[in-house]
Amino acid sequence: MTTPPIPPKSTGPILELPADLELVYANLARIAHSPADIVLDFAHLLPGEPRAKIKSRVVMTPLSAKLLVRALTENIARYETAFGEIAIPPTTLSPIISFVPFNSPPNPQKNRRQHA
Repeated sequence: MTTPPIPPKSTGPILELPADLELVYANLARIAHSPADIVLDFAHLLPGEPRAKIKSRVVMTPLSAKLLVRALTENIARYETAFGEIAIPPTTLSPIISFVPFNSPPNPQKNRRQHA
C-alpha cells in the first residue's frame, strides 16, 4: 500500500480575485496616521492638473504597514536585481508621495523644558 503524497504547505492565505474588481492606477499616494491606524490614499494626478481624486483608500494597523514596507522592500530589491535600478526623479518634480500625520498625540518630551 502506498501513502498518498503530502500536499505542499501553503505560504499564506489563498487570495481570491473577484471578477468585478476595479483596477486602480495611482501615481500619487498620501499617507496619514493616527495612534491606531495608517491610512494610504491613492490617486491619479494628471500632468498640469492641480487636483486629483482619491480612487482608493487602505487603512491598516501600524504593524501591518511595517510588514508591508518590509515586503515592498524585498520585492523592489528582487525587481531591481532582475531589471536594473529604479531611478528616482529629481526632487523638482511634483511629490509622488506625501506624508500627513493626523490626530497625533502630543509628544510630552517635545514640550518638556531642559533643566540644568
